[in-house]
Amino acid sequence: MTLPPPSRNCTTLQTNSFKFQLCVMDVNDPLDFEVEDELLKSNPVNNKRKKIIGLDDLLQDHYREQDKLLEKRNKQSKAKTKAKKSKSSYDDEDSKEAKLTRLVEKCHNQLKAFGEEQEIPLWGVKVFGDQKAFPPLEFPDLGSCNLLQSFLNNKLNSVVELTADKGDIFLEGLLVNGWLSKLAFLCGHVEKPVAIWAFNTMLYSSKEELRNSSSDFWCAILSSEKEVDQLPVKITWFPEYAVLRKALFIYGFLFNFSSSAKPNNLGSDVEGPPQNIRAWIRFVTSCCLIRSKKAIFSTAEAEEIVVIIICLFLDRQFQGLLVLLNDCMEAIVNYFTDQEWCSSCENIGKFIACRVSKDLNCIQAIECISEASSRCKQLRSAVAYQTLLSCFDGVNSGEEILKSLTAINFKDKSCDFFKMYIHLVLIENWVLSNSLVEDNPVIYEMFCLYLRHCSTLISATNLRSYASKVRHRAAYLLHFNIYK
Repeated sequence: MTLPPPSRNCTTLQTNSFKFQLCVMDVNDPLDFEVEDELLKSNPVNNKRKKIIGLDDLLQDHYREQDKLLEKRNKQSKAKTKAKKSKSSYDDEDSKEAKLTRLVEKCHNQLKAFGEEQEIPLWGVKVFGDQKAFPPLEFPDLGSCNLLQSFLNNKLNSVVELTADKGDIFLEGLLVNGWLSKLAFLCGHVEKPVAIWAFNTMLYSSKEELRNSSSDFWCAILSSEKEVDQLPVKITWFPEYAVLRKALFIYGFLFNFSSSAKPNNLGSDVEGPPQNIRAWIRFVTSCCLIRSKKAIFSTAEAEEIVVIIICLFLDRQFQGLLVLLNDCMEAIVNYFTDQEWCSSCENIGKFIACRVSKDLNCIQAIECISEASSRCKQLRSAVAYQTLLSCFDGVNSGEEILKSLTAINFKDKSCDFFKMYIHLVLIENWVLSNSLVEDNPVIYEMFCLYLRHCSTLISATNLRSYASKVRHRAAYLLHFNIYK
């Protein structure tokens, strides 16, 4: 490898005959043998000059640092301003909330000046207390019935191995599968042991499947319409009303309850009706539908059943059974003959008026009676009229009631608008639910006058409890019932 000659400062001398080149070596240049030797070869010296920092550069750096400090101070000032604004906004919100609170308190105090708001209790009565112990479901005579004996004497019994002491288990299977009612229709009669067993199973069994099946069995037998004037199936034993009443007593029904008194058995673990009450209602409904075939209840017993059904309507525990209760109410109301109905309707109204308190319960006792038939409307009117008579002492007629109500001074601070609302609903059902009362010109004219007083003399600015309800209901009745 040939290395380039070292750099030297050379001077050329020239004569006539010869030419000489005189070279002077640089002190930093390597010697000849050092150029040839790789190990002795030194790194080239960097002759680059360092950059000299001038005054302009220092000024630029100074200004740059000043800009950074200014920007940092601006950010800090913006953050402080934002915090102050948020704090002031919070203070504004607090002041607005305080103003709103003071305004609400002022309005509340002004409302108090018109009259204290009454706490009106909701409707609802507890008509069931503690349950009694259910009777045992033991039927020793069941093995001797002909239906069971026919199975025992059959040749196929050698395969089934049915015995008389297991007759109730065998009948339960027939009942649940629906074969017991089919056998009753084929035979044309129901034996006394089987009827008693099915009836007590319906009222006192704790098994839902047996309760429902026995209820379906009795309803199927009672509601069959193969014959017009007699039962299609001969029943050798039929329960009396006393047996049904005893079942209600065992369920815990309070026959002498009063809706104005509080029950004393609120902490009982067995309080309230059992699930068997559904079957009881269905059975009573089916019994009422066969009045043309068999009169099961007397007039007094039927009146008590109507009162019982109305009391069940007043118990909020029966809100899920409204369909069953409505069907039973319509059936028992139509159970009476035309000769019995007028006096029975009045008796039922008197009993309800004495038993139900004069609050929202008496309104519920009326509104639970449907308006599907003329008899139901008459019953609503009778209950409302008897309740009105019990509200006013020394009053014996509807005219006297209306005179007392039209003489009320609505501007008097002692005027009880809640009672007025109760009276208005009662009068509405008494007059408009009975065509005989509605056709009476004297009663009808006094009723219209009372509605005009309630709708016009009660001011719209009257903020006392139930004042607006009385005014609005009276105006509604005038517009849609009187002037229609």
